[in-house]
Parts: sequence; C-alpha cells; structure tokens
Amino acid sequence: MGNQRSLVRTLGLGYVIIFVIANIIGSGVYKKIAPMAAELHSSVWILAAWIVGGIITLFGALSNAEVAGLLADTGGEFVYLKKIYNRFFAFIYGWSLFTVIQTATISSLAYIFAQSLNSIIHLPEVLPSLQQFSIGGVFLPFQDFNVKLTAILLILLLTGLNISGLKTGAGASRAVMLTVFAGLFLIVFFGLISGNARPDNFLNVKELVAGTVTLSSFFTAMLAAFWAYQGWVSVGFIGGEVKDPTRNIPKGIVIGVLVVISIYLLVNVTYLTLLSIPQLEQIHASGNQIAAVEAVRSFWGIGGVLFISLLILLTTLGCTNASILTGARPYYAMAREKLFFSGIGKLNKNNVPGNSLLWQGLWASVLVLSGTFDQLTDMIIFAVFIFYGATTLGVFILRRKMPDAHRPYKVWGYPVVPAIFILFCIGLFVNTIVARPREAAIGMILILAGIPVYFFLKWKYPKREDE
Repeated sequence: MGNQRSLVRTLGLGYVIIFVIANIIGSGVYKKIAPMAAELHSSVWILAAWIVGGIITLFGALSNAEVAGLLADTGGEFVYLKKIYNRFFAFIYGWSLFTVIQTATISSLAYIFAQSLNSIIHLPEVLPSLQQFSIGGVFLPFQDFNVKLTAILLILLLTGLNISGLKTGAGASRAVMLTVFAGLFLIVFFGLISGNARPDNFLNVKELVAGTVTLSSFFTAMLAAFWAYQGWVSVGFIGGEVKDPTRNIPKGIVIGVLVVISIYLLVNVTYLTLLSIPQLEQIHASGNQIAAVEAVRSFWGIGGVLFISLLILLTTLGCTNASILTGARPYYAMAREKLFFSGIGKLNKNNVPGNSLLWQGLWASVLVLSGTFDQLTDMIIFAVFIFYGATTLGVFILRRKMPDAHRPYKVWGYPVVPAIFILFCIGLFVNTIVARPREAAIGMILILAGIPVYFFLKWKYPKREDE
C-alpha cells in the first residue's frame, strides 16, 4: 500500500554536504558584488561584508546544527518548531514555506535559468498577441511568455526527475555541483594569473579611509551577501533519508557552510582584482549586466562570456533541482501529522513523496506565470528570519526542556553565538518594518492567511490531538 511505505535512509555525509552547498550557491555568487559595490564603494569593505555575512550565517548554521542533531527527521524546521513550540507555529512555518518561501525560490531560480538561456540562444516568441493581457491590471501571465514557459518546463522536468527516485535527484545534484566547482576554480585560477588582474583594485587604501561607508550602507550590503548564503537549512528537510542523521546533518551543515564561505571569498577576490569599483558601480547602474560575465570577459573575451553564461545556467539548474528535492519533504511531514492534505503524505513506488513534489511543482509554476514571485519573496524574506530566530531560540529552550538528552553536537560559543544570531534576526525584522512597512505588512498577511487553513485542517481531522 502506498501509505504504508516509509522513507529510506540512503544518504551519507557526502550527500548532506552536497545538498547544503547546492541549496546555497545560486545566482548570488555571480551577481551580488555589483549592488554591494554601489553601496560601499570599497573593495575592502565589500570583502568585509562577505566575511561578516558569512560569520553570521555560520553562527546560524552552528545553532541550527545543535537542534538538528537532537531532533533530525523528515521536515527539518517544521519538526523542530513543532517540538520546541507547538503544532500551530510549526504549521504557520510550513504554510509560509509552501505558499511563498520555497516555491518562490524555485520559481525565481528557474526564471533566472530561462533568462540566461534566452540571452544565449534567444528563445522564440510564444503567444506575442497576448503579451499585454492582464488579470485585474496586476498580473501579466503572458508577458515574456517564452522565458516563463521555459522556466515552467524546467520546474516540471526536474520535478519529474525527483519523483523517479531520491538517488536520481541526488546524483544529478552531485554531478552539477562538481562541474560548478570546477568552473569556479578555473575562473579563480586563470583570473588571478591573467595579465588583466590588478591587485591594486583590491588593495586601494584610499577607498577604505574615504569615509563613504555608513553603518546603514554596510548593513544593506551585508544583507545582499546574506541573501547569497541562503538555503543552508534546507538539508534538514531530508532528515528522514539521511544515514545517522543526528551526526551527519550537523556535521554536513557546518562543513557545507564553511566551504561556501571559502568559495565566495575566493571568487569575489578574483572579481575585485579584475574589475575596479567604478566598473562594478557601472555594471550595477546598467541593470542588465552581470559582474561575473564582465570579469571573465576581461581575460577570456567573448569565449569567456559563453563559458560563464553556461556556468550560470548550470549553477541555477543545480540549485533549482536541490530546492525541489529538499523542499517537498516538509509538506509530506505536515500531511503525516494531519497538518496538510492527506494525499500529500503518501510515498510513491520509488519511496519519495511524489504527490508533495507534484503540488510543489504546480504551485511554483503558477508563481512563474504570475510574474510576481520577486515581489513576493521581498515581502516574505523578513519572515524567514522569524523562523530562523525561533529555531535558534530553541537551542536555549531545549537545553532547559531536555537537559539530559544526548546531543551529538553542541553549538560552539554557547550562549553568545546563538544570541548574536537571534539579535541579527530581530534587527532584520525590525529594519524591514521600518524601511519597508508596506512589504512587511503584506508579507505578514500572507503568513497569517494560514490561520484559517490550520483551523480547517483541525476540523477536517478532529481525531488528531494537539501535542
């Protein structure tokens, strides 16, 4: 029987590390340095923002690793929040994940893939006569439909790949990540030894002491870096399919985040030796250039442009695949707890949550068609940090509630490290409310829309008692 199947623990530490890295490295490593240059006007301050953002990410990862080591299971943060707080708060997290957070991430990555592909081969126009068709004057589903259709086809293709089995999707992520690593290494190696490398671009002390950097601009630039670090919590979603999860998930999170920090620093040092700050500011102002493309163009010419464009395609492909694979597991876990629709809580013949993958793919496709996913992500990103902060606060709560429980990993620097990360989450949340009250308000409305759904599910499954 389909609903009698159980997830199989087939993934070792190597795959855990791969999924941590694959869920983080997307388009940010290629694009984010330009807006950071526009904020900071200094190569040294840019690297400082990457380092501080990496340290804060590491603090969050270290804190999350302790909770994961204690509570690792399919669903990740959903399971943790249910144990730390209650079913209601865990559902609100899962609802937010399904409606916007994870699905909009998938949509955005697939759209970037399609845009990059269109810049290389120029996708043929599809339904041009409907370009201006709108729904309520807000949604333009057929605008740039050639790009949107390509993004949807990618989502459905990768969803089908992951429905066919865990090892298939995991193997695809491994192959893509190894290729991306090789591509980034080539850029760093040949970029730094090229005749166009200018170390004085990177070591311009005058920029550092010019007095143009404010706390606000540094914080804004650091958030750009932090966005590029997003995704490290997703590996917890597949906790039920990891061998020895209480050891391998914490270890994989820490190793994976450290690897990404190292890669980002190497790549950005390379960009900064190849491009001056004025060049990066011009790239940002143009709106249609990518810093990585211009950096590689400087030493490899037009052939380098094709190389880096293909690498961006491959990177976004890998990140989309990893996001699809891991993202479907929390909804499966929710359905098993009677906190989502029952059909989503079943495994297919390949022992993967096929229905959960399918519904995730369909909703992500709708977000692509709406063309509003970037706005939705902006509105809800601050809310992600509510849950990040709540999980980290769980380190303190669980040490009080379960003082004698075996912890394969205890967060280094306790209580300072988790406290710093919690303060950062609060700061980001407050800053968003003050700086962007409209987006914050709409984001909260989207999250709180899950409340009536929760009570509907509670009515639909009355025999399930709250834990």
